[in-house]
Amino acid sequence: MGNNSICFKSPVGYISVEANSTHVLSVRFANGSQKNGGSTVLLDLVQEQFSAYFNGALTAFDLPLEITGTDFQRKVWQHLLTIPFGKTCSYLDLALDLGDPKAIRAVAAANAKNKHLIVIPCHRVIAKSGKMQGYAGGITRKERLLLHEKGLLQGSLFSSGV
Repeated sequence: MGNNSICFKSPVGYISVEANSTHVLSVRFANGSQKNGGSTVLLDLVQEQFSAYFNGALTAFDLPLEITGTDFQRKVWQHLLTIPFGKTCSYLDLALDLGDPKAIRAVAAANAKNKHLIVIPCHRVIAKSGKMQGYAGGITRKERLLLHEKGLLQGSLFSSGV
């Protein structure tokens, strides 16, 4: 059986999701509306969880993800899942937690290869200085996601699109 995809509008722009019959293959931002490839139980679950996330009722996704990458990348992505909702850490913190303070660039590169945006919360990683740095969806989306998670954007998040 082939892959299916959906694209839906969220408070931070269009989100495109690709899945096979058992796993979510990718969650990415799209430039606009795309043709949906048909509804499945898994894709319906993805939409339900994103709706709950943006409504403030969900703080961690529970989706079957197909995670492909190097051992190091998978280690970084697994660690991203431990960053609490509404919190941030630096690339240096992540490298230190993984046991190698010199791996900052490798951590950043692994972060950039994350195929499951928002679900694997790479948006929660910032520069040591506190500055927003690098995000596949753009800095504005990263800031809005972090403000949403800190409860600071509740009213305005749904009133304007990105």
